[in-house]
Amino acid sequence: MEFSIKQGSPEKLKSGCVVVGVFDGGKLSTAAQVLDKAAKHALSDVIERGDMTGKSASTLLLHKLPGVAAERVLLVGLGKASELNHKTSLEILGATFSALNATPAKDATLYIVDEGVGKDAAWVIKQAVFTAAEQAFRADGMKSKPSKPATLKSIAFATLEKPAAALKNVLDQTAATARGMELTKTLGNLPGNICTPSYLAAKALALGKAHKNIKTTVLDEKAMQKLGMGSLLSVTRGSEQPAKLITMEYSGAAKTQKPIVLVGKGITFDSGGISLKPGPEMDEMKYDMCGAASVLGTLQAIAEMGLKLNVVGVIPTCENLPGGKATKPGDIVTSMSGQTVEILNTDAEGRLILCDALTYSKKFNPDTVIDIATLTGACVIALGHVASGMFANEDKLAVELLAAGEQSHDRIWQLPLWEDYQPLLDSNFADMANIGGRAGGTITAACFLARFTKDYRWAHLDIAGTAWKSGKEKGATGRPVPLLTQYLINRAAAK
Repeated sequence: MEFSIKQGSPEKLKSGCVVVGVFDGGKLSTAAQVLDKAAKHALSDVIERGDMTGKSASTLLLHKLPGVAAERVLLVGLGKASELNHKTSLEILGATFSALNATPAKDATLYIVDEGVGKDAAWVIKQAVFTAAEQAFRADGMKSKPSKPATLKSIAFATLEKPAAALKNVLDQTAATARGMELTKTLGNLPGNICTPSYLAAKALALGKAHKNIKTTVLDEKAMQKLGMGSLLSVTRGSEQPAKLITMEYSGAAKTQKPIVLVGKGITFDSGGISLKPGPEMDEMKYDMCGAASVLGTLQAIAEMGLKLNVVGVIPTCENLPGGKATKPGDIVTSMSGQTVEILNTDAEGRLILCDALTYSKKFNPDTVIDIATLTGACVIALGHVASGMFANEDKLAVELLAAGEQSHDRIWQLPLWEDYQPLLDSNFADMANIGGRAGGTITAACFLARFTKDYRWAHLDIAGTAWKSGKEKGATGRPVPLLTQYLINRAAAK
């Protein structure tokens, strides 16, 4: 899908559909007033008849209005201006694109971005792009008869006055982010028999070939064994699929600039291992690699943007399956850091692969390390499917991530990383256990990872509740690609 920003009068722009807003009570927005005058008050007539009241997120499609170059006019209810907020803005945008996608229009021109949908035009443009891309996304590529692609291919955000120059840059960056989300969702939705660790490695190598400023390296199990990654390798023992450690080095700044490292959990299927999960909804454990997929999507997005920053993606990827060689509860392994771990539950495997990847990340002399993982069911219980959980060992980093979450509407919530929780990981036989019991499960998982990140500033994102949807709308969401890209955009701007 193509996106653009243009200046022009709504009655003169040739388009499959022009979109204007109507406030509560039938009050026409500025662009709608211009259109109404050109169309000999056709919009006012519709409002007087009661066909459009301006109720928030309501829509009405009109055809071939006199004096209007566009084939169609879509009226969108904006509700009361005083009641507009992020939630209502998203509902309005959702209704707008649903109505557009129900028409044969191949292109559309929207005048509602600066007409009261949101006070921050940049924020609304971002959400409009994400909404349009989400509605155009198809997850049925493996069906024998996939559904037809979306008809709507081109969207222009139009203004009566000259648009701010900064909005063009926002639009380009958001479009790249949306394409990164598409990659993340596509990978997340693939079944475990296709999206294996080797498949992820191949995708990472292809990304390196497509972008000259990305260098991709893939380590096999033998190389990981030499590095002493006993914790990571303990997870893959029951699987026939070989584990991989993928690194993608994006060079967008001087070599002297320390990189930001993104570490993505890549369990391509998680059965729980010997600590087998219950059967219902186990199919959704193909999504246990969404952290890895978000790193791939983010790297693709910033490469397209040409972001002036150095970023490294580190992806430990394997399967977690039961088998004759599988790790057993009570086994003790030695991590790359030299610390030993008693594995009390083989279903707490994400932290076992992440801890070695976090130790490995130190080799890049990082400015910051952020790990992204569908780590704990406890996070879903705590925060539901709205916000991702966030932990950080530095307050400034936490504030930066929280701000990026608000800017992108890919929101996170900070949880405590207090030392008071660390004793819950005590083991009689090893340096630590891999679980701390039911209480504070999300926090103790982060505390486990914190033991491997003391040499750099670090944040942990638990996306177990936000990386995919269940039920009728089952599918990967592409989160937290918007959060990560916005954070990196902000860091590049700060430089």
